[in-house]
Amino acid sequence: MTDSTTDVGTAAREAIYTDGITALKGAFSPEWADAMRSDIELAFAEAKGREGGAVGRGPNRYYVEIHPEQMRGFVDLVTHPWVVAVCEAVLGPDYEIVELGFDIPFAGAVNQPWHRDFPMPEVTKKEGVLNSLAFNLTGVDTAENMGPFEIALGTQFDDEPDFDHGMFPPKDRYPRYEERAVRKYPQRGDISARSALTIHRGTINHSEKARPVLVLGVDAPGAGNDDKHAMAVTREYWDALPEQVRAHLHCPVVDRLTPITQKHTIEGLVMGEA
Repeated sequence: MTDSTTDVGTAAREAIYTDGITALKGAFSPEWADAMRSDIELAFAEAKGREGGAVGRGPNRYYVEIHPEQMRGFVDLVTHPWVVAVCEAVLGPDYEIVELGFDIPFAGAVNQPWHRDFPMPEVTKKEGVLNSLAFNLTGVDTAENMGPFEIALGTQFDDEPDFDHGMFPPKDRYPRYEERAVRKYPQRGDISARSALTIHRGTINHSEKARPVLVLGVDAPGAGNDDKHAMAVTREYWDALPEQVRAHLHCPVVDRLTPITQKHTIEGLVMGEA
C-alpha cells in the first residue's frame, strides 16, 4: 500500500469513527452509474415478480439482494482504490465482501423510523471497534424532493439497552437524532461508506421518481453478517475474477445461480414512521 493510499484510508477511518460516514465524490462517471441503475431496474423487475424476491422497507420502499453477476460494474466497484483503502483501514487486510443489493424508495415512500441496520455487536459495545461497513452508490442525481437519505452524525456508538430489537431507538431520543441529522444529496458516480450502526432513515419521496441506491456490505473477519445474505457466483464467473476480488469475496461458488429469497428483513421498517 502506498503512502497516499494509507493517508486516504486513515482519513476515511477517522471520519467513520467520528461521524459514522464518509464519501468520495466522482469515483465513477455518470455513465457508469447509469449502467448500474439499468442493472438495478432489471433485477428489481425480476425480484418483484416472485415471492420473497423483494422485501418492504416501508410503504413504496423495497430492498433486493442480488448476485455479483447481475451487476456489470461489480469488479470495478470492489477494486476501486478508495473502496479498497477504506476497507483495509477500517476492517483490516482480510476484509470480507458479504452483501450486494439495493434499496429503492419510489414515489410515495414515507419517513422511515430512525434506526440502525442491525443490533450493535459485542466488539463494538465492549471495545469500541467497528467491524462492518456499508458502501452506497446512487443511481440518480439526488434532489431534495426525492426522499434523501438522512443520517445522525456520530451516533454509531449510541448505547442501545432501550432500542427495540436493538435497532430502533425510542421516540424520546428522536430530538438527539434530529439535532445531528444531515441529509445527503449524492450524485451519480459518488460513493459513500458508513457504519450501518449510525442512526439513519430514508425520508419522504415527494417526487414522481424512484431513487435506487446500491448497497455493498463488507465485514471484518468473524463479524458474522454473511448469515443475513445469500449471494453466490458461478464457477465460470469465479474463475474470471481477479485474485484481488476472490481473496475478499466470501460466498458460495455454484454451477447455476438461483434467485435470492431475501433474508435480511427488518420488520420495524415495514410500516414507516408511526
